[in-house]
Amino acid sequence: MAQDKPTKQIAESPVADVFKGRKPSASEKDWAENVLAPALEKGPEKPIGAASGVNLDENGHARFTTISGLPIRRLYTSADLPEDWNYEKYLGYPGEPPYTRGIHASGYRGKLFTMRQFSGFASPEETNQRYKYLLEHGGGGLSVAFDLPTLMGYDSDHPASEGEVGKCGVAIDSLEDMEILFNGIDLENTTVSMTINSPASVLWAMYMVVAEKQGADWKKISGTIQNDILKEYIAQKEYIYPPEPSMRLVVDTFEFGSKYTPRFNTISISGYHIREAGSTALQELAFTLYDGVEYVEWARRRGLQVDDFGPRLSFFFNAHNDFFEEIAKYRAARKIWYQVMKNRFGGKNQRTWLMRFHTQTAGVSLPAQQPMNNIARVALQGLAAVLGGTQSLHTDAYDEALALPTEQAARIALRTQQIIAYESGVTNTVDPLGGSYFLENLTLDMEKGALDYFEKLDSMGGMVKAIERGYPQKEIAEASYHYQRAVEAKEKIVVGVNQFEIEEESPHILYIDESVARQQSAKLSALRKERSNQDVERHLSALKKAAAQEPGAQSNGNLSPANTMPHIIAAVRAYATVGEICEALREVYGTYTESSIT
Repeated sequence: MAQDKPTKQIAESPVADVFKGRKPSASEKDWAENVLAPALEKGPEKPIGAASGVNLDENGHARFTTISGLPIRRLYTSADLPEDWNYEKYLGYPGEPPYTRGIHASGYRGKLFTMRQFSGFASPEETNQRYKYLLEHGGGGLSVAFDLPTLMGYDSDHPASEGEVGKCGVAIDSLEDMEILFNGIDLENTTVSMTINSPASVLWAMYMVVAEKQGADWKKISGTIQNDILKEYIAQKEYIYPPEPSMRLVVDTFEFGSKYTPRFNTISISGYHIREAGSTALQELAFTLYDGVEYVEWARRRGLQVDDFGPRLSFFFNAHNDFFEEIAKYRAARKIWYQVMKNRFGGKNQRTWLMRFHTQTAGVSLPAQQPMNNIARVALQGLAAVLGGTQSLHTDAYDEALALPTEQAARIALRTQQIIAYESGVTNTVDPLGGSYFLENLTLDMEKGALDYFEKLDSMGGMVKAIERGYPQKEIAEASYHYQRAVEAKEKIVVGVNQFEIEEESPHILYIDESVARQQSAKLSALRKERSNQDVERHLSALKKAAAQEPGAQSNGNLSPANTMPHIIAAVRAYATVGEICEALREVYGTYTESSIT
């Protein structure tokens, strides 16, 4: 062994960060002085950006961080965990509190994650064919992408829809379109997730009526509507009504679903779009979970019991590039949600404590430059989601930065999931990374950071009040700015973008032309001639009357007197359109314009 170095010299060297904040053990000190120090002297550490003078601390030593900017130490040992750290308290067994290691006792050995590919483009007819293609190639569930007019509650022939029909998802204007979308797909035996928010109750009503027409039992259908309006105000900005009436509509779906569709998730509380807007992993975790807290608070004010609707709350997270940070995020999320539902809200049903979540790989991380590289990024992100214990997964297609996925790109994305599931071996044991000193430390840091955000949001009066102040929006904007600066300074390397660039030809992409808009407009014109417009007006009038009333408290397990869902379903059965139903609610609630962030 090399001779001992003087203590003062060690304290001033990069070796000192091994001991930062705690007293080293004798063996650690011996290793640092006699093994690590000579190695660093021979070959200094070289983080990304070191050559240009970035990613160095004030002493000129290497500085390593996660993609979100959290500092990463060279080595983690048992001494980096809390003094009272023990297996039962901090980890527990899979399927038992605090659920750090997963909500299912046997992990994926009993049931694989659902391979739910997100798809939707052009007309309902074309998307229906893509769904059948994905199911034939081994997809386990469907996830519907709607076009912008549908997301904003406009029909395809509305002036505001011009140039957007079918471009970023499928155009759905009426029950007729929803019938075409799921033609030949058994909705009682296929789980379907729908990424829809402001008009969520309308599209959900259409889905239920289609299932009913197929002969399906509402109590047996399963799937999810995103229905997460809070994240729209925070990040995605596809809102229609002001926050308070929007929250009322969400709670209407909770109440209706707990009574009539017990296997259907009436919300997917989404961090995905928060992360896509530029948040850190910690902000995604904290704001998403606190959105969940806000929804539970509003439902309880309606008189709903947490154990009646709690088991149907689901979550939706992003999977970004920093492998271990993402896994830690998912593990911390389960632990925090268990604590919230049991201790804050007094849930008694074990299913109320469980965080069930879907994951999608990070679209924002997939550059248009050298798009084939995105296959590797998606594989790493999908692997992190699986090692983090996701219940279902969508892997992005490599060409999504350019356009909607081609059929070949969609198949490669699905095959990526299948290779992870069937070839990698990571599904053979539960939480295979559990007990890693680094991962457990990251998980605890995530948990603490999220709870710190909880305190700030509580002090503001909840998430709706915080949104009105612009707090989460400002936090995300600042995080996005700092990350972009880091990329521009080459503190963070994006392969093919700010390093290893090449000249390349433009790849083949899927192009949606204006024929979809003409086709949808023609269908709407025929529909309005064939249906009973008198029935439509009668049901829309009843909906407006209900929407204008206070919903009142639930009693004896019945729906609140002014719950909007029965009226929306009646209007859908009469073939009222998405635009007509949303316009009826606009007349009652008005629309929302966000205040500028200061």
